[in-house]
Amino acid sequence: MMRGTSALVAGVLCAPGLLRAQGDSVARRHDGTLPASAAAARVAALGQRATFQRAVVHYGKWLAAGGAVAFTVMGAHEHAQSNREFNQLLALCRRDNANCLLGADGTYVDPAAEQQYQSSIHFDRRARLRLMAGQATLLVAAGLFIADLTHRAGGPVNKPFAPLKVTVDERTGGALVGVRVTF
Repeated sequence: MMRGTSALVAGVLCAPGLLRAQGDSVARRHDGTLPASAAAARVAALGQRATFQRAVVHYGKWLAAGGAVAFTVMGAHEHAQSNREFNQLLALCRRDNANCLLGADGTYVDPAAEQQYQSSIHFDRRARLRLMAGQATLLVAAGLFIADLTHRAGGPVNKPFAPLKVTVDERTGGALVGVRVTF
């Protein structure tokens, strides 16, 4: 679990380095010029980078969706294990009520009952962490699905509200909203 989480955090932290603005050098940023050969090389590199970014987004969305499913399944498995441990504790208490007496410090007097309770809590915490990781990964997948839509030619199609058209005004940078009514 820790290795997977560490790898996920490392991937998220390294992702901004792939953005176009992160590749600017300090020297070139201030003088605003590039040598002719460097400009051609930079244009070629940007083309390759854009193709690579599109591939990462296109296939990464499915990887993230699969990760969300995997984390959710693992969380459900840990939750079921927690329920099994707690049901064993309940069975122990139903067999003899003296097994479930609590001490002054709030723990079970019977060591077997305390072990069952601590095991149930342990699996419940693991389930919670995996379910939260699944939700976070699902958010990443949703973002990648949206990003993949914007990479397509012309952007995403405005399907739910076909008569409504929203565009960007090139001159002002504002939004233009229009409604088309057909007779």
